[in-house]
Amino acid sequence: MSHGEGEDNLVLEAREILATGRNEEEVFAELAARTSDWGTSALAVCLALGVPRADAEVRIRELRPLFDEFEAGEEDLVAMLLACGHVFVVDRVLDGRGERIRDLLRTAGCARGGFPGGMIPWFRTGELTKIFLLFAQTRFRDGRGSPPEFWAAMVTAAELLATEDGSDQAEVTAGEHSRAQATSFGTGSQMRP
Repeated sequence: MSHGEGEDNLVLEAREILATGRNEEEVFAELAARTSDWGTSALAVCLALGVPRADAEVRIRELRPLFDEFEAGEEDLVAMLLACGHVFVVDRVLDGRGERIRDLLRTAGCARGGFPGGMIPWFRTGELTKIFLLFAQTRFRDGRGSPPEFWAAMVTAAELLATEDGSDQAEVTAGEHSRAQATSFGTGSQMRP
């Protein structure tokens, strides 16, 4: 690493810059431009965010071959690559109930025929309500997916989400909609959201 900076100092500096409100991409670009060591700069940002070292090292190792596609001065592009590769995502550890909801939402996602890759961080960071509300808007077209399996998972997820302290009314409303969707398949009709 250039300038004689140690990794610990770089992590501390990344924490300080993050504390000013700058995002992880900006912090990476600044550190990487100054040190010319993109791998160590990415690791410093990950550690400053709270990503476990082993996870951070694996994530960076997977994207490191792509670093060769960029030159000095393109640190902002490398930062975007790292963000798109979800390198800076801090995984949230959920309790048993949260894990059950996340599993149900994964089941629902598969039953609807998949979900956009941009939602992967939502699963990893435990943004379960956000995922649920987006999925509750699902419409099935052209025989794709499995509506009964989807709505069965959504009904159970709604019931679990509704038991949260301070759950907002949108969750309950979406859950009621999920129940209506699930029962409509027994009558051969499909309601629209």
